[in-house]
Amino acid sequence: MITEYKKVDTSKKRKVEMKATDELKREHQGIELMLAILQAVSTRLKQGQPVAQDHLSGIMEFLTVFVDKCHHGKEEDFLFPALEAAGVPREGGPIGVMLKEHEQGRVLVSRLKDALAALQSGDVSNDARVQVIVDEYVALLSQHIVKENTVLFPMADGKLDANSDMQLVKAFERLEKERIGVGKHEEFHALLHRLRNKYVD
Repeated sequence: MITEYKKVDTSKKRKVEMKATDELKREHQGIELMLAILQAVSTRLKQGQPVAQDHLSGIMEFLTVFVDKCHHGKEEDFLFPALEAAGVPREGGPIGVMLKEHEQGRVLVSRLKDALAALQSGDVSNDARVQVIVDEYVALLSQHIVKENTVLFPMADGKLDANSDMQLVKAFERLEKERIGVGKHEEFHALLHRLRNKYVD
């Protein structure tokens, strides 16, 4: 079942109740919704049905900016170093696995971008290639999210004290403003809503 993604941004509630991992889990909900949209779009393409260029562009921007630059950036630049400082080793543990999977995701998104460009230029043989890449990417991200939600984030909640967690939340806020810009998160939420209504509901 797809959970509707909604970013809660009430500062008082954030300071009192929200952990850094709660924010990452909510972002996972949005990513899972986009994965469902991506699969539906790739099926349409394989069947020869048209998909609006702005929809494809929006999906690719979500994968490169929201998933990688924003979400994975929060983990790689702030959460993972905080866990290492708390004694969790990078190699031979969940951090190393997550980093490897982030890189695998980047490679797949790059391949998907190339395949979509070829398809749009008239190379219809790429419709099947698009679906293969999408299937691989969806499988990778889906199991990656399960690992983080069930192993890494509970570990973080147990290892990080309240002050460290508060510093992470503040760092996440700064990253969003500096790397994707004020209001962009809400734009992505609106994009998810539009594409869900078109391709999933």
